[in-house]
Amino acid sequence: MFSEGITLPYKNISRQKLKKIAAASAALLDLRDASITLVISDDTYIRNINRTFRGLDEPTDVISFSNREPPFPVIDSSLEEIGDIFISLERAERQSREYRVSIMDEMKRLIVHGMLHLVGYDHEWSDEDEEMMLLKQDDLCGRITSD
Repeated sequence: MFSEGITLPYKNISRQKLKKIAAASAALLDLRDASITLVISDDTYIRNINRTFRGLDEPTDVISFSNREPPFPVIDSSLEEIGDIFISLERAERQSREYRVSIMDEMKRLIVHGMLHLVGYDHEWSDEDEEMMLLKQDDLCGRITSD
């Protein structure tokens, strides 16, 4: 796990808690022996990522880059590198206030959201895909503790 433009621990957020959420998400998605890079950043850093790779000159809450290509072949190695998840802590903090949840619950939601993108879920293709992804996201978030 890396941080860009922010320092952890921050408020109730620690590297250990974030790693625990990511590991629980991976286990629930049957990603055993997998490596996921999690980058916690500020809005400036994620805005640059968003502009460079998506052509959108604005910050966002979470961006994922999957190293897998459908149909997700099995790689014969001890540790498969699934991909990278970038999360803006600034955006997560604002959204936690907006949604009236703890910042750790919002970070959990963003980690799960990013993990779902890494395994092939995408809410931008259709309303049906968005509904399916949100149902899966809610299910996983309900099964993972934020503490």
